[in-house]
Amino acid sequence: MSQPVQPPNPPQQPYGGGQPTDGNPYAAQQPPAPTGNPFAGQQPPAPTGNPFAGQQPGQFGGGAPFAPAPAARNNLVVGLLVALGAAVVAAVLYGVIIGAIEREVGYAAIGVGFLIGFAASKVGGPLPALGIAAAALSLGAVFLGQLIGASMIASDAAGVGFSEVFVDHFGDLVTIWKEEFDFMSFVFFVLGPVGAFAGVKKAG
Repeated sequence: MSQPVQPPNPPQQPYGGGQPTDGNPYAAQQPPAPTGNPFAGQQPPAPTGNPFAGQQPGQFGGGAPFAPAPAARNNLVVGLLVALGAAVVAAVLYGVIIGAIEREVGYAAIGVGFLIGFAASKVGGPLPALGIAAAALSLGAVFLGQLIGASMIASDAAGVGFSEVFVDHFGDLVTIWKEEFDFMSFVFFVLGPVGAFAGVKKAG
């Protein structure tokens, strides 16, 4: 004799004991009543005393809130001091060249300005003021170099020491320089600032 078959267990209701209505398994669920506040279900974070605690890194653009300061290379004072020192060195070298060959050379005048402008801009940075200062110092260096060269020539001709001509008779030396100033002397003065601006551009 066969045993009666037991009906299968009814399927478990995943959302409670409510019966589906019209074939909709979610009809028995009641959505929460709207409150008008979209953040009603969220809990505010506990206060930490830091007003920026909720902000993410890079929130305002970039990987860091503040960009690192560039290297402090534009130092006008240091650049001027270096330019002054380079002018003295260039003037001595220029004077020695003049005294050795007993004439001026255009390339040497350009080199005087180039050395001053390059040294000033390399140390002080690409500041327009340093370029102007280098050009002005190159004029003084060319002038001083011409006096040094003339003193060397005069000291050799007179058979006296260089310092006796350059120091003891500096006023007479300047007077002679003025009397012998000509167009070529002016050209050499112009070449100094040209070399200075070229040196500044090269260093930059």
